Amino acid sequence: MPTIRKIALNVFAWTIVLAVAFPLFWMLVTSVKPSFELFRRPPTMLPETWTFEHYWHLIERTNFLTYFRNSVILSTATTLVVVAIATLGAYSLVRFKYNGRESLAFLVLFTYLLPSVVLIIPLYLLLVNLGLANTIFSLVIAYTTFALPYALWLLRSFMAGIPEDLESAALVDGASRLGAFWDVILPQLLPGIISTALFTFILSWNEYLYALVLVNSDSARPLTTGVMNMLVSAFNIEWSLLMAASVMMSVPLIIVFAFLQSYLTRGFGAGGVKG
Repeated sequence: MPTIRKIALNVFAWTIVLAVAFPLFWMLVTSVKPSFELFRRPPTMLPETWTFEHYWHLIERTNFLTYFRNSVILSTATTLVVVAIATLGAYSLVRFKYNGRESLAFLVLFTYLLPSVVLIIPLYLLLVNLGLANTIFSLVIAYTTFALPYALWLLRSFMAGIPEDLESAALVDGASRLGAFWDVILPQLLPGIISTALFTFILSWNEYLYALVLVNSDSARPLTTGVMNMLVSAFNIEWSLLMAASVMMSVPLIIVFAFLQSYLTRGFGAGGVKG
């Protein structure tokens, strides 16, 4: 009976994995199919003729590389800003005692629960008045508004798992508050920082709504809106190019996960520990 149960659980788990992975597989296969095979009936699982012309067309004849560069700059800048502010904010919420500290922490989380569409109009008007509209910097500010609250709350959990005695021992040995933070807290907090940075990077890389409203220039568009504007219209969808673009958009995230998987796993484990 236990063996049958184990087999049933394995079959169920693999069914879920295949159901989730199949769209990714189909995206990759479609990107290397010639155009005449896309709408063949019945569809072929693997292309009869493999081609990479869609990738070359995407790189050489479109603004894909410009959009790609904008997304890299935007996601990296947002991640650095969010992680820096969230790290200092989490340290304040955990280590310093002042009136309203817990209320402030819950209010920060509450701002993350607000729908993004609620903030678009006031944020857009604010950026226009500051003369920052239609720039990558405007998107960095916008993405920070919705990524920072959750990042701060997440790092607060990691920070609470670091024993306060370690920092106290460093202060007793003559270290300054800043020195103890740099030499003791940050190394212990590294898995949490990496997990938070990964979350922020993915959120910024995939965000669509703010980029659609705040930016309407090709020189500042990220991949999400640039690819949709370039390949999808009311009358036609360039499926081959769209699938090729989707594959190339996924590559940076796959690379990040491949290199940071161990840190991410340790980070999630550390986040559940309270000191």
